[in-house]
Amino acid sequence: MASATSTNSIAQPLQSLMRSKDLIMALSLVMIVALMLIPLPPILLDLMIAASIALSIGIMLMTMFIHQPLEFSVFPTVLLLVTLFRLGINISISRSILLNGEAGGIVATFGNLIVGGNYVVGAVIFLMLMIIQFVVINSGASRVAEVAARFTLDAMPGKQLAIDADLNSGLIDEDQARSRRKAIETEADFYGAMDGASKFVRGDAIAAIIIMLVNILGGFVIGVVQGGMDLAQAIQTYVLLTIGAGLAIQVPALLVSAGAGLIVTRSTSETTLGNELFAQIANFNVLAVGSFITAAMIFIPGLPKLPFILVSVGLGVAAFFVNKASVEEAAAGPQTTVLPSSAEAETPEQMLQMVVIDPIELEIGYSLIPMIDDDSQDNLLRRITGIRRQLMSELGLILPVVRIRDNLRIAPQAYRVKVRGQEVAAGEIILDRLLAIPGSDVDEPIAGIHTTEPAFGLPAIWILEGDQSQAELRGYTVVTPLSVLSTHLTEIVRGHAPDLLTRQMVQEMLNQLRQKSPASVEGVVPELLGLGEVQTVLRNLLRERLPIRDLSGILEVLANHAGMTRDPNILSEAVRQTMANTISSMYRDQDNILHVFTLSPILEGTLRSALVASEGGPGLQIDANLAQRLLNRIGETMEGMAGQGYMPLLLCPRELRQAIRRLVENQLPNLVILAFSEVSAGTRVKTHGMVDAN
Repeated sequence: MASATSTNSIAQPLQSLMRSKDLIMALSLVMIVALMLIPLPPILLDLMIAASIALSIGIMLMTMFIHQPLEFSVFPTVLLLVTLFRLGINISISRSILLNGEAGGIVATFGNLIVGGNYVVGAVIFLMLMIIQFVVINSGASRVAEVAARFTLDAMPGKQLAIDADLNSGLIDEDQARSRRKAIETEADFYGAMDGASKFVRGDAIAAIIIMLVNILGGFVIGVVQGGMDLAQAIQTYVLLTIGAGLAIQVPALLVSAGAGLIVTRSTSETTLGNELFAQIANFNVLAVGSFITAAMIFIPGLPKLPFILVSVGLGVAAFFVNKASVEEAAAGPQTTVLPSSAEAETPEQMLQMVVIDPIELEIGYSLIPMIDDDSQDNLLRRITGIRRQLMSELGLILPVVRIRDNLRIAPQAYRVKVRGQEVAAGEIILDRLLAIPGSDVDEPIAGIHTTEPAFGLPAIWILEGDQSQAELRGYTVVTPLSVLSTHLTEIVRGHAPDLLTRQMVQEMLNQLRQKSPASVEGVVPELLGLGEVQTVLRNLLRERLPIRDLSGILEVLANHAGMTRDPNILSEAVRQTMANTISSMYRDQDNILHVFTLSPILEGTLRSALVASEGGPGLQIDANLAQRLLNRIGETMEGMAGQGYMPLLLCPRELRQAIRRLVENQLPNLVILAFSEVSAGTRVKTHGMVDAN
């Protein structure tokens, strides 16, 4: 029994190994080494040469049918393996020529049929192939790969920033961001490897010349000295076979070199090389004018007429079919549709519909209508879906339906956002340009239309699409118009999250929670707290951008404190105390440090003595001069922290937190105020200033 178990434990790994693709690669490498060491009969040499030609044709076709170079990212490794394979075949052929005076049918055909049995012609053709491969194709491909590798590495920081911007705006999730970063790294590695792999082709060409010369010299020695041939017979036998072998080896090498040139000169495309090439060169005007000029050359005295007539007719026929295809495509293409403008309400029934106001509306000018085209792969509707997922992940807020309307009363390239019927933001977008946002270390300006990035108020420039690479190399972050609008919309929703949390939405959230965790809701709503009070607590949390995803935990805290008070402001502070870990993780840096500024002890005492209870929660009863000085000092400290690269964060006693928040929220809305008790255990605090109202 134990023996059978032991046999199975050994057999299973062996079966997995036999099915492994890595084993095939290992055996292939062993075969390549064997080609260099073990003599092969002519039939096997023919098989290897045929395999080399087929493999080279397959590689070249692969480079033509892929959509972008990264789809064949293993090409540098394949290039090395194919080069080793050809060198192994070359050595085997050389051994067979020198030992037996033959190298199979393929080599003999290349030596006799293709060059007509003339070794001088064969030598010339061989040298021409070497010059084409070595000087033209390989040299150009090597230079293109070198430049592409340099520009890819230079553009990596800008691409990384663009990914971070899309991630922060909710356009992509973490998995998509990780995938895009991986693609950037793969692209840089690919072009760097191609820069080095082109040296394999160069070395292969040099080795072929050396091997040919060695074979010719060795053939003379063997044929004349050892075989007793005369000089002419030795030249005819060994030189012709050597040149035939060289041609049989260099034809596949030329195909692989052409494939290397094709793959490094390809740009990212949505189609194959053939479709892309013919789509771009199939121009009716070019073909028609070319046909006319070629036909005119018939009248030049001395030139043969037939070749130019045939070429002219061919270009004319091509122009005819290109024009026909363009007309059919235009007739079959989708017609541009414009969204109907909102009609004015006329009847009482239509006016009653206006009583229900959409939570959030986006009005766009007619020039921006293509952004919501359903046929587009990336449109505004899909971006809004991404924003909805982002907000649910960050805040636990379900974004309501965003009503998108065209409005002929606003500028064609303008848009405006309304929250509950009131306009809260507006901006303009130029669809045929990209927005370039300069980094902190950008010194070189770039041509374009100067503007302000709408989401964060940063200076920016609308640039042409052709200037994108130049802008990224200079340190600009370049984003599309669709990303500009979606980022702005995301920030607007974050800032107005409390207004978007309706009572109906809270009720639906409670119903969903009741199905999964009935005990969390029963006995709390409506027994201890009303739906409106729970809504106010959740709005207070969203107002300071705290997540409400853990609705069950929030209700437990409310249930524990509802017996003492039903004041939503006090209950909100009680919930905050249980979210210390969440709050600290939101604002501390990677080193687990919370960068803050505090109030002086004297100012804390003054504010404690000025605390009063009011309808909206605790407030401060202080004179206007003291309030203004306090706001000025806090504002100056915030600017100092922002200049050091830290988010302004005020740390104060728990009893003062809400009162100070009410004092500064209108003039300093970006200030984050935390209580000492809201700092989680293990979080280190670093103070960057102390506010004193004197």
